[in-house]
Amino acid sequence: MYPTTLTQLARANPFSAPLFTLQQTEEPKGRTAASEPSNRRLAAAAVEEGDSCEFGSQKYFILCGFGGILSCGTTHTAVVPLDLVKCRIQVDAAKYKSIFKGFSITVKEDGVRGLAKGWAPTFFGYSMQGLCKFGFYEVFKIMYSDMLGEENTYLWRTSLYLAASASAEFFADIALAPMEACKVRIQTQPGYANTLRQCAPKMYAEEGLWAFYKGVVPLWMRQIPYTMMKFACFERTVELLYKHVVPKPRSECSKGEQLVVTFVAGYIAGVFCAIVSHPADSVVSVLNKEKGSTAAQVLKKLGPMGVWKGLVARIIMIGTLTALQWFIYDSVKVYFRLPRPPPPEMPESLKKKLGLTE
Repeated sequence: MYPTTLTQLARANPFSAPLFTLQQTEEPKGRTAASEPSNRRLAAAAVEEGDSCEFGSQKYFILCGFGGILSCGTTHTAVVPLDLVKCRIQVDAAKYKSIFKGFSITVKEDGVRGLAKGWAPTFFGYSMQGLCKFGFYEVFKIMYSDMLGEENTYLWRTSLYLAASASAEFFADIALAPMEACKVRIQTQPGYANTLRQCAPKMYAEEGLWAFYKGVVPLWMRQIPYTMMKFACFERTVELLYKHVVPKPRSECSKGEQLVVTFVAGYIAGVFCAIVSHPADSVVSVLNKEKGSTAAQVLKKLGPMGVWKGLVARIIMIGTLTALQWFIYDSVKVYFRLPRPPPPEMPESLKKKLGLTE
């Protein structure tokens, strides 16, 4: 018997690791997959009658990827004006001293249309990133869950969210890097190029293929911690909201009420995402503006205070962005009637081992 107090503390901590190791036990004879719930139950919302496909099927992954395209491509494109000002604050803080100053100078110099600079590489780049981020997250989450088994999946679920999201983002950033390089060049170098069609060939002619991938390592530094926080914080926040805030069980909530919980959890996750990833975001912005620079040189140039410039704009942008992304992604799952498992619950076999059942 494990100490009751320690067990309760471990379960109450949303980012805890288990205080004990479970041993493999022999399954009772005659047990089949149909007689017990699947261990693939780590997601944001409920499995119901009438699902259009099996959880973890090829169709499921394809539609999750499509949801990622819609959620990331559309939301990032919608906040291009704020992103443009944020990038300009990061690379020229003396000229663009605040968000409002950045907007006024940009409109004065380039007109209202100037606020949309970089929309094309933003749309295409983040659509590809969303495809890989959300699609591969579902793939890795199920793959790692199967490797761990049902009981350890529950105990180590936060670590599983972190590992699955980091694995997915690694590939997502390779897809994003070329368009991110073009976007920053268009937004932070006035006169260099106004469109993606002008920028990409010019960058290739001047610096070769490396111009599109020289920022991939800083991009990993920015996006992998961001995505790990985005997914792990979201998943655990959803779990805690249903447990402590929502006044009725998850199964009794309507689809609309579930999506409100999704939005709130997404915004909370977005605030933490922005803080965790902002220093690397500053490095990426300056690196893609300056030819021949390295990440180490840019970091030294910015200094410990310079890497935090533009943080307020990014918190507003990323908080809203993350909330909308999760809302759109979950809405796509609802529309296509994809399986949406509820927040994970402790398996009965684990409850017996911990002495939590009669």
